[in-house]
Amino acid sequence: MNATPVAPNPNDPIIGEFRANNGKVGGVFDGVPLLLLTTAGRRTGRPHTTPVVHLRDGGRYLVFASNAGRPEHPDWYENLVAGSQVTIEVGTEEGRVRPFAARAVVLDGDERDHWYEHQCALNPAFRRYQEQTTRRIAVVALHPLDLSADAARARMIGEQLVRHHEELRAELRDVRARIGDLLAGGPGRTDPIPPADLTAQLRRHCLTFCYGLQMHHTRENGAFSAFEDEFPHLVPVVERLRAEHHVMEKALRDFEALLREGPSGDDVTRFRTELDRVVTGLEDHFAYEEANLLPAVGATPPQR
Repeated sequence: MNATPVAPNPNDPIIGEFRANNGKVGGVFDGVPLLLLTTAGRRTGRPHTTPVVHLRDGGRYLVFASNAGRPEHPDWYENLVAGSQVTIEVGTEEGRVRPFAARAVVLDGDERDHWYEHQCALNPAFRRYQEQTTRRIAVVALHPLDLSADAARARMIGEQLVRHHEELRAELRDVRARIGDLLAGGPGRTDPIPPADLTAQLRRHCLTFCYGLQMHHTRENGAFSAFEDEFPHLVPVVERLRAEHHVMEKALRDFEALLREGPSGDDVTRFRTELDRVVTGLEDHFAYEEANLLPAVGATPPQR
């Protein structure tokens, strides 16, 4: 049986147009202030990007979980409730879309009511959305990462980066160990695992790693913007890191496509070969990033 294919994102044309035109799109969204919001799927950890209407309030961006007045919250809202670290993309005065790491805060009480009413005054469709549903449409403030505001917070960001790298290193070791076990017939097993079961197990473990790495890159690309703004001398470093992300993302997409093919007897060996190809240079990438970004925020690169 073939793996269930991933449905294409119906928002892909809008996302592509947004990125190509510094945040501007035509059609029904012509003139509407949009941003792209990327969250981690609460069940899979997979990155999900959604165009959402926003309202700027000083340094933060307000978004509204209207879901066009449907009874349920939109998926992006459920995702950020499960994990408040998100990435946003916005058009800039530089003439290009930039990503920013951001922290999501759900507003409540009078503050929520004030900003929802303000949005209704700007766009009456949001009043209709609230009238169509019994749920209270949430308002979420997105606070972009600012490394200039607090030296202690900047250092914490550096330490968090190292933790994420260590988590990914551990997941990679686990995936490789599981591949070894499966190729050997499984821990404590003398009978061979059926190829279909073996492939399904490996697919599950590898996809978890791939989604985690993709989400890590998405968040890092947003955090890199804060490093560029606060430490201009690091721009060449960030450009190199982003270029390496693009190379690895292409390899991850190819590997994910392989994982979703139907099982065959030699799939596990192929998975191991392709996984090794995906992660070639990953440790060098992590080490370069740690050596060049951490000192800027007062964090110490790990000794290896």
